[in-house]
Amino acid sequence: MKKQVIVVTAAYGSQKVAELGGQQALLPIIKAAGADGVEIRRELMNPQALGDLPTLTAALAEHQLVAFYSAPESLYTEQGELNPHLDALLSEADQLNARLLKLALGGFPQQADFTELQRTLAKYQTQLAVENDQTVYGRLPIISRFFQQASEAGVPVVMTFDMANWLWTGEAADAAATQLSDAVRYIHVKAATAQGDTFRAIALDEAGDAWRTLLQQLPDEVPRGIEFPLEGDDLIAVTRHYVDLLREA
Repeated sequence: MKKQVIVVTAAYGSQKVAELGGQQALLPIIKAAGADGVEIRRELMNPQALGDLPTLTAALAEHQLVAFYSAPESLYTEQGELNPHLDALLSEADQLNARLLKLALGGFPQQADFTELQRTLAKYQTQLAVENDQTVYGRLPIISRFFQQASEAGVPVVMTFDMANWLWTGEAADAAATQLSDAVRYIHVKAATAQGDTFRAIALDEAGDAWRTLLQQLPDEVPRGIEFPLEGDDLIAVTRHYVDLLREA
C-alpha cells in the first residue's frame, strides 16, 4: 500500500512562503515533487488570503492535492474552557475541504464535559486532530488522559503525533508512541537537535536513524507529514527527495 505523504507549507519557512507570494504558490512545487497533499498553515495566511479561501480551495482541487489545515491555537483555553474560535476554525477547514483541522490541546481540565465539543464537531465534515505541542499541555500524561476520556465519551477526535516535540517536553517519544498509537491518524515527521537550552528542527539527512525507528512504531497506514526544513535552490528536487524517503521508510 502506497504511503501518503503530506508537505507542511511551514517546512519552507515563513520568509520563503512570503517571497513566493503565499502558500498557494507552493502547490505546483508540492505537486511536481510527487506529494499527495499539503498542510495549510493559518499563521502563514494574511487577511486577504483568509478572506478568499475559495480561491485556495480551487487551486488545491486543480493540483489534486489533499488538504490538511493547521491553526496556531489550542482546543482548550488556559482556564479549561473550549476555544471560542473552534466553530470558525472548523468552518475554514470545511471551506478548504480539509481532511482534518490540527490544534494543540491547551488547558484540558481534569474531567471534561464533552457535550459542547460533540455538538460543534457534528456540524462539520473536517475531522479534529489534536497534536502534542512543545508546551506543558503537550506532555504525555495530559495528552493520554485527553484521548482516554474522549474515547470513552465517543468523541470523534484523533491525534497528530509530532515525533520531535517530545524533546521539548523532556519525554521519551517511543513510550509516547506505544501509549498513543491507537489514536494516531497523522504523523508530523520531524527530527531535532539541541541548540542551547532548547532544540531546533533539522532535515532528516542531517539526523541519525532514530526518526526511522520511531516511525516504525507508529501506524503504517496514516499520512506522513514533512515538517522539517525544506531548503535549497531547487525546491522541487529537495521536496521530491524527502517525499520518496518517507514513502520508503
